[in-house]
Amino acid sequence: MEDPQTQVVSDGLKIGLLLLLSVPAAAAAATQTCKASQFLTEDNICCEKCHKGEKLVENCHSSEHRTNCVPCPDGQYMDHVNFFHNCFSCRRCKPSNFEYQVSKCEAHRDTICRCLDGYYKSNIDSTTYECKTCSICTDNERQVSKCSHESNTVCECKENYYRVKKKCLPCSNCTVDCPDFCTRMRPTAGKQDTTSSLINVIAGVIVAAVLTVVLVVVVTHFVTKRQTKKKLLSSSQFKDSSKEYEEVTVHCEESLIHSLESHSELLQNHQESSNLPDCVPLEIKMSEVIYSLLDLVPVLQVKQLVRSLGVSDTVIERAELDHRASKEAHYQMLRAWAEQGSRACRGVLHLPQMQQLLDKLRLMHLEQTAQELETKYNLL
Repeated sequence: MEDPQTQVVSDGLKIGLLLLLSVPAAAAAATQTCKASQFLTEDNICCEKCHKGEKLVENCHSSEHRTNCVPCPDGQYMDHVNFFHNCFSCRRCKPSNFEYQVSKCEAHRDTICRCLDGYYKSNIDSTTYECKTCSICTDNERQVSKCSHESNTVCECKENYYRVKKKCLPCSNCTVDCPDFCTRMRPTAGKQDTTSSLINVIAGVIVAAVLTVVLVVVVTHFVTKRQTKKKLLSSSQFKDSSKEYEEVTVHCEESLIHSLESHSELLQNHQESSNLPDCVPLEIKMSEVIYSLLDLVPVLQVKQLVRSLGVSDTVIERAELDHRASKEAHYQMLRAWAEQGSRACRGVLHLPQMQQLLDKLRLMHLEQTAQELETKYNLL
């Protein structure tokens, strides 16, 4: 028979083992998955979320009970289902910021403000904007689209003008921005090319004729010389000299054919070189792009743009320490980005970097800035 004390210890070990085995099962039961319209409370209960225009007062006590929600008070709103204890404060339209109220704030919707006539909304970030004065097209520009409450006036240079740093200057050369000027210059260039080609053809014919005469004289000389030898040599020697004469004749004919083929290749190469394009597309200068960005991008968003382009905080801080002037510091930040992928010839911005810049501007809701850069550098 077992000792009573030993029996108690054995029973205690069994109970402890059962408790340890039950802990993982209890933990697995504690994890619950709620519906999209529900939220999980600290008591492991799935409660229904509050509707738009409401806030949470008290969680439900079981899945069969409703969540205690109340409407947002005056001056506050909630525009989505939630389980927040507080609503958002309503926006106030300020005349000092050149805006007016379109619709008042309601429990389920924030106040809607709009810029005054003559002003447009310029986004600073996804939730903040400012009303700026609409631009007016200058004498050398024409209006593409009018200024609205949501976007600025869009202007482009008149015909035979191109844009340089916000100014439209008259075209003077064949460039990407002045295609009509290229069309005007093309007939003159064609006449010059035709005259040059004709002169080269005449020169080639003369050279070919001279070579032919020289070859005929050489062949005649060898033929005459061989005929003289034929008369002096014996019949056996006559056969050998006849073979030698045939070899020389074949050699001369091959030389003549080779000369004519070389002249033909020379004429073909000249014709191919005369068909080169009239002008070479311009490259995008790094400094022009940076100054355009500093003029178009709001000052408060320049650092955000630079970070999104991959410039490190160390480079940004160094630029701010080295240059007290804000614009010069921003210039150095953008220059650091541009030189990360520049060509061997520094100072030139290539197309992939330009496309990256346009994509980042659109992600920052700077669509107008991106459009102006595309128009300026003919990237549409």
